Amino acid sequence: MQLLDGKVASKAVKEQLKAKVDKIIASGARAPHLAVILVGNNGASETYVASKVKTCAEIGYQSTEIRREVDITEADLLSEIQKLNEDPSVDGILVQLPLPKHIDEQKVIAAIDPTKDVDGFHPVSAGNLTLGMPTFIPATPYGIMLMLEHYHISTKGKHAVVIGRSNIVGRPMSILLSTNNPYGNCTVTLCHSHTPNLEELCLQADIIVAALGRPGFVKPEMVNEGAIIIDVGITRVEDATAKRGYRIKGDVDFEAVASKASYITPVPGGVGLMTIAGLLQNTLVAYEKRTAAAAKQ
Repeated sequence: MQLLDGKVASKAVKEQLKAKVDKIIASGARAPHLAVILVGNNGASETYVASKVKTCAEIGYQSTEIRREVDITEADLLSEIQKLNEDPSVDGILVQLPLPKHIDEQKVIAAIDPTKDVDGFHPVSAGNLTLGMPTFIPATPYGIMLMLEHYHISTKGKHAVVIGRSNIVGRPMSILLSTNNPYGNCTVTLCHSHTPNLEELCLQADIIVAALGRPGFVKPEMVNEGAIIIDVGITRVEDATAKRGYRIKGDVDFEAVASKASYITPVPGGVGLMTIAGLLQNTLVAYEKRTAAAAKQ
């Protein structure tokens, strides 16, 4: 079994990005700029945003963190997004999800300028991904693809089972794995809560991507010997023995499954770190497109 270490793979991506940003700044141009909007004080969201801002600083990006109270109106949030849309110095916009229940997430996502949609959630981005056109790929699936590339994991002709059909992970992941690219060309089965023979399908899989948000769901009896296991789950589970009173658990029963896997991602320290790498790759692409378009004017 080989551990797919997100620390190692994300470090490699960040080093490549930093080298590119250093060249940009040395040329006298401005650095790429990511703006993040955080509504309320959700603990997990606070952690994610802090990590994104920290990583931006490490590689030389400019970042702007906009915090708003949990009772912000939908109209006011949309107004904040419009300001960022119109700001020529901002390359990427990210609105941290989840949002309070009184705000329509889809309306917020659709309000972001598609050329600044570095989270890859806008309907235009999703449509382009489905059609195999150049686009911003949702950060978590993109990070997984970057991890497969870093470890040179051959996927051609393999049967991949994706558990979970969210627009953020499951659906785009199924598209990427089936696409004609060096780390795609899989036959993909997309499973969900109404799949009756899930265990049977998992046992046929060469690759399992678990993205359903249920800690320890994937057990060893569901895993074929030598399978590649990608665990997207990240759930806080209460644990009185832990320093913080909780532990972070993935969707895979790691200790029990690891001995059967050829490759496996840990939680934490796996896909989560690659999500940030994917986001920052998207931000650089957005920056390059914006500066190229400005140079033509």
